[in-house]
Amino acid sequence: MVVTNISDFRKDIKSYFDRVAINFETLIINRGKDSGIVVISLEEYNSLMATNYELSSRMNERRLDAAIDKFKNGNTISKDLIED
Repeated sequence: MVVTNISDFRKDIKSYFDRVAINFETLIINRGKDSGIVVISLEEYNSLMATNYELSSRMNERRLDAAIDKFKNGNTISKDLIED
């Protein structure tokens, strides 16, 4: 995570955006007392939205929790991939 203020951000905006886009870093721009902006890459945003969608349904949340529990308890199977 990178934290800066608005003045420093303005001075080197390209460098900050490159760090967010290339290194998938989160950028926080402080704008004063208890005020700020968070900048994330489009890929990170899309990932957060997909996770939010998956967890928006209580049934989906239960399925994911059950799958995680099975994995943690070693109750899994493996299959070989079929290659053409």
